[in-house]
Amino acid sequence: MAKTIASEVAGEFGLSSREVSLATKEGLDEGLAYNIMSTPSIVLGNDVIVRGRLISKAKLKAEIELRLQKWKQRASKEPEQPS
Repeated sequence: MAKTIASEVAGEFGLSSREVSLATKEGLDEGLAYNIMSTPSIVLGNDVIVRGRLISKAKLKAEIELRLQKWKQRASKEPEQPS
């Protein structure tokens, strides 16, 4: 269920999504990098949105919108790089 919700919401925002299995060494290593030891968990960029529990589609969309707004604000405040 979490995979379906994450995939649908990612598609609505034009984002990609992927499933990482904690049952593999690579997945466990990646999970530990975000301090994730249980599923379902959702990460956006470097932000852990939910760890070890289900989240509703509406709540996930709200969390993504909040983070996108923060990223846009941060990007607009950064000085332009010289060409």
